[in-house]
This record gives sequence, C-alpha cells and structure tokens, in this order.
Amino acid sequence: MLQHCDYQLFLLEDNDKTIGRIAAFVNHAANIHWHDKIGFFGHYECINSYKAAALLFSTAENWLKEKGMDLMRGPWSFVTQDFGWIVDGFKLPPVVLSSYNHPYYNNHLKIYGFKKSKDLLVYNCDVYKGYVIPDRFITFNKHIEKRYDISVRPINVKKLKYDVETIVRITNESLSSNWGFYPIENDEVEDIIKDLKPIIHPEAILIAENKGRPIGYLLAIPDINHLFPGLSGRLFPIGIFRLLFGIKKINRYRIWAMGIYREYQQKGISVLLFQKLNEALAVKKVYVEANYVLEDNHLMNNALRQLQFNLVKKYRVYDKEL
Repeated sequence: MLQHCDYQLFLLEDNDKTIGRIAAFVNHAANIHWHDKIGFFGHYECINSYKAAALLFSTAENWLKEKGMDLMRGPWSFVTQDFGWIVDGFKLPPVVLSSYNHPYYNNHLKIYGFKKSKDLLVYNCDVYKGYVIPDRFITFNKHIEKRYDISVRPINVKKLKYDVETIVRITNESLSSNWGFYPIENDEVEDIIKDLKPIIHPEAILIAENKGRPIGYLLAIPDINHLFPGLSGRLFPIGIFRLLFGIKKINRYRIWAMGIYREYQQKGISVLLFQKLNEALAVKKVYVEANYVLEDNHLMNNALRQLQFNLVKKYRVYDKEL
C-alpha cells in the first residue's frame, strides 16, 4: 500500500502534449521484509518511441538511485496488486485488477537493459463451454474431507471483519516465503474490507476449516471489467448503474488469492477449494481465470493442470541493476 512507499510520478511532454508517464516507488515495508534495496516502476504509458521510453526509464532510475536502491523492478503496482506485462496472450481481455499493455512495451524494457525476473502464469476454465471437474478429483476430495476432517464454508458477510482478519493471518503465514510477497499490516484490514464489500459474491470466497479452525481460503472476485465496455472509461452517469445492477449477475471471476497454512499444504486442500468453488458457481455457467500463478509455484501449476485448466496468458516482471 502507498502508505509504506516513497512515490513519484513523472510525465513526459512534447509541445504541451503528454506522450508518456512512469511512476517510481520505494516500498519500505517490502524491503525490510526482503532485507533488500529494490525500487519499482509502474503506471507506465508511452508512445511507440524508444527515445521517449529511455527518457522515462532513466528519470525513474535516477530517482531510485537517489533513494539508495540497488535494483529496479517492474512493472509493479502496490495499489492494485497487479504485476508484470503481458508477453503471451494479448487477445484475452484483462480481468479485474489486472493490466493490459502494448506488445512494444516489452521491447522498450529489453532495449533499455532490463532482464526477466519472473513470469506469472494465467489459467482459465469455462463452464459454459463444457468445463467440468474431472471425476477422479470428486472422489479424491471426499477422501480429503474425511481424512483431515475438513469443511468448507463461504465468507460470512455479517462477520466480515473476522473473516478478513482470518484471511490476512493465513496469507501472512502461508505466503511469507513467496517471491514478491510482504506481510499485510493490521491497519490495512479496514481498507481491504472497504474495497471488497461493494463487489464480493460471498459464495466465491471460501474458507476451509479443520474442526472449526480456519486453515485455508480461496478468494475469487467478480470480473467487473466485463461491465464497462462501451463506457469510454466513464463511470457516470451510465456506468454506475451498470455496475450496481450488473454486479450480481456477473458470471466471470478472477481467482485472486489462495492461502493454506503450511502444515496443511500438499494434502489436496487446494484442489478441494477449487472443487467447492466450481460447485458454488457452476450453475451460473461461469468463466473463471486464475490470475496469476508464479512460474515456479510447481504445486499450484500442477494442481491447475491436473484440474484441466488452460494456460492462456503469461505476464513478465523485469529487473535492472542500478
């Protein structure tokens, strides 16, 4: 979140016309957690001109050097939690809280000297087009529920703060060693609730429990991007009504996060959560996108492939030494 950041936005103009922009960040909370000095860039827009791109990157780079950073990483947004630029899968429209970019943006980075840091993979399934959970997993999941005494419930809107605090605790413990992760602070819980409350479908946020103790969760959010084509980026006056009346009818979702306490990992809980999500949403003939999965998160990648999700898009995060 920006309260942990030093932040600067730079605009590039030509004859009083803006032709590019870039933001530079130093996230102190992240760097303390990683024991590192990494600066970030994001919110990049630029015409197809390497000269313009180089001016933007060099400006952000110099600002980060002045802040004492050793590495520049991006594209990265701490506000929307979307990372990377598409390198494969440009035809697929962006889901909620994910970005889209011109293909030439990647060339701007490569020419300037950035190297690949990490790829982020995107999978999908579409019940409308015939997707079903493979039969063998239904039998397997019944065994998992019985063996580990697992039950799965939707988030409780009446006790939203309690459940969000539970999700934050599980996230901080289960994902602490994941690339790019840093802990969510307690003072961010109210902001998360404020962001989630207007858009959540409770049946799409699932909490797994062992004898009543929460041990994992899966968080899927409705793809409100699907409501906005044709509005030219304007929420008022028409867009707000399309959002208010359309959000309950949305049948497109983004799986945004999953966390499972370490002692319950590699026990099939993730596949169980996917099945329960499918059961809860299948009647809507849903499209579901798992966006994103780290390329070296072998457990999650293997689970999605075995569930016969399709690999449809790839994002890339880049690094440059300063």
